[in-house]
Amino acid sequence: MPAHPHGPGRGAVRERWIISGQIYCEPVSLLFSQTVSMRVETATEPGSAVSAAVTSADSVGGRRRLQRLNEDFAAVALPASGQGGALVLLDGVTPNRDGTGCIHGVPWYVARLGGTLLELSASRRDVTLADCLAESIARTAGSHVGTCDLSHTHTPQSTVVLARWDEETVEHLVLSDSVLLIENGGREVRAVLDDRLDRMPEPVRAMRAAVRAKELGSVERELAGAEYGRMVEALRNAEGVEGAFFTAAADSGVAQRAVTGVTPREAVQAIAALTDGASRLVEVFHQGDWAHTFTLLREEGPQGLIARIRATESADPRCTTYPRGKCHDDATAILVVW
Repeated sequence: MPAHPHGPGRGAVRERWIISGQIYCEPVSLLFSQTVSMRVETATEPGSAVSAAVTSADSVGGRRRLQRLNEDFAAVALPASGQGGALVLLDGVTPNRDGTGCIHGVPWYVARLGGTLLELSASRRDVTLADCLAESIARTAGSHVGTCDLSHTHTPQSTVVLARWDEETVEHLVLSDSVLLIENGGREVRAVLDDRLDRMPEPVRAMRAAVRAKELGSVERELAGAEYGRMVEALRNAEGVEGAFFTAAADSGVAQRAVTGVTPREAVQAIAALTDGASRLVEVFHQGDWAHTFTLLREEGPQGLIARIRATESADPRCTTYPRGKCHDDATAILVVW
């Protein structure tokens, strides 16, 4: 990060960047003679043991399996004015094995979408978060419409969490199954969720349970999983279909399907954003509630939370104690404390 042009005195922001992804912003004295103290930490870890795509000796149904890149995205912007900020958290949808119609891939998509979201949400405070998302989807689609089939059912797509704050309000947007947690001054925690995946039709939910009951890595689980996948994809971004759910892809109209809201800034002491890989303590392992997760984030940081999740996953490598689609998933968390 470049040094502040005025040196370490008045108006300078003193930060320590830690390689794990944690950022601590120490108290600073801004040009407006306003004292601000903020703690910002992020951490991310791929579900795979490696961060680059390599061919693994593991096999499923006799086929070699490709270890995937981390498909999550996390970013926080603190404007130069010192007034407010914004965060962006994305979880790219695992690409379908039959192809996506895109030559770039999911990590490229989430990087493009996430970068545009951060730019717009931080610099255009006059634009709602839903409109920021719609414009970001449109811009990202425009950047590869000439090379890729954006009408493809499996075109790259992502979950979305956005938050933006100033001295008066905290705005939020959630689309699909990532989570935003809002903590008030009394340490009470409210979870902002888009729960449409949990409200899919009963036959789809029953099929999911049946898949996860089968032995991990077995041909039976693979075949049942393929059928379950087809059932889910028939509901993804399916306007007018009962039980549909929505993710950011190539159609900017999906932004109007997001869960949005505004909370008075004085009623918020901290916020946290989690991809579903980082929310597993509550949603998969049932180890405490959201308040417990927020306490862990405060005490151990996002990296500590992810370490606890990895320990529980590793203690159940066959996914029998805690049935789930993947033994390990990409896990990313952002914590902001005022």
